[in-house]
Amino acid sequence: MQSSNQITLKQTPLYSLHQELGAKLVPFAGYLMPVQYPLGIKKEHLHTRQKAGLFDVSHMGQVRLTGKNVATALEALVPVDIVDLPKMQQRYALFTNEQGGVMDDLMVTNAGDYLFLVVNAACKAQDIAHLQKHLADQCEIDVLDDRALLALQGPLAGEVLAKFAPESAEMIFMSAKTLLVNGIECFVTRSGYTGEDGFEISVANREAEGLARALLADDAVEMIGLGARDSLRLEAGLCLYGHDLENDTSPVEASLLWALSKSRRADGVRPGGYIGAEVIMAQMANGVSRKRIGLKPLGKMPVRDGAEVVDDQDNIIGFVTSGGFSVTLNCPVAMGYVQTEFAQVGTKLQALVRNKKVPLEVVKLPFVKQNYYRG
Repeated sequence: MQSSNQITLKQTPLYSLHQELGAKLVPFAGYLMPVQYPLGIKKEHLHTRQKAGLFDVSHMGQVRLTGKNVATALEALVPVDIVDLPKMQQRYALFTNEQGGVMDDLMVTNAGDYLFLVVNAACKAQDIAHLQKHLADQCEIDVLDDRALLALQGPLAGEVLAKFAPESAEMIFMSAKTLLVNGIECFVTRSGYTGEDGFEISVANREAEGLARALLADDAVEMIGLGARDSLRLEAGLCLYGHDLENDTSPVEASLLWALSKSRRADGVRPGGYIGAEVIMAQMANGVSRKRIGLKPLGKMPVRDGAEVVDDQDNIIGFVTSGGFSVTLNCPVAMGYVQTEFAQVGTKLQALVRNKKVPLEVVKLPFVKQNYYRG
């Protein structure tokens, strides 16, 4: 018998396929999503690092912004250069609040006559409300509920997709194209959330299952669940909203300076002008009291989200925001925030796990080299 909360969970267009493939389905961001398949998280993770994994990320929000000055309008909400974003190029962006905190992270693509946004599933309703509140009088905001999103990730992703859409071979990291993939029209970006080469494929809901089956028919491709997606992104040092990024965490604290476009900085051609700009630019000038860092537990015990980090005097100086076991490196890894004076690579710290101290070392991110295809 289903509980009342299960009845309200949404399903993606690939729900029947997940069931057919024996997925373990769990509630996630209002959807019933596959956390793993019979292969298991560890093998799914390794398969993605070695060949090509196919992920259903249709729970993410897809939004189209249309209007004459849409790039300028969006710049009021993100500390990122949208005005000079070249056609068919993509950029990582952040919605910021009045306190300089991160409301969500997202991807923005200049699709020519519109901007294409992909926002996090858990923040989707909030983000759409935020866009409507601030931009509804300047542009048309269309939530693309009629589209699914598939991610093909791994070192063989380029080779696989080129069999179905030869033009995809011309694409490099963070570029976009409208392609016929196995005869199905798709909007494709060369991007992803695993640290590997790969593509995110926006496709009409009615075509999603057929496309997924076609890709899965290739020997290099396996369906991969959310469990391996999380372990892959952690190895790649990528933030997860709600863990490594929060409303009370600024991009400067989150070590995301690279994502703050030069043109929008204090000495840039269009300085500030976005929500929370004064706070963020002051932090860039004066520094912050805490920083996101990589942490390597010195042993085999994983250190999980929420664990407190202490110095050698047992003072609490930070906390873990993401942690688990690195399948690729065969050791535990974690990310978290510590007071800035403890953020130096090589600093020895300890985490409190079930009242035991686990030795840690601050290490450089990412844990596993990112293999994006840059041509």
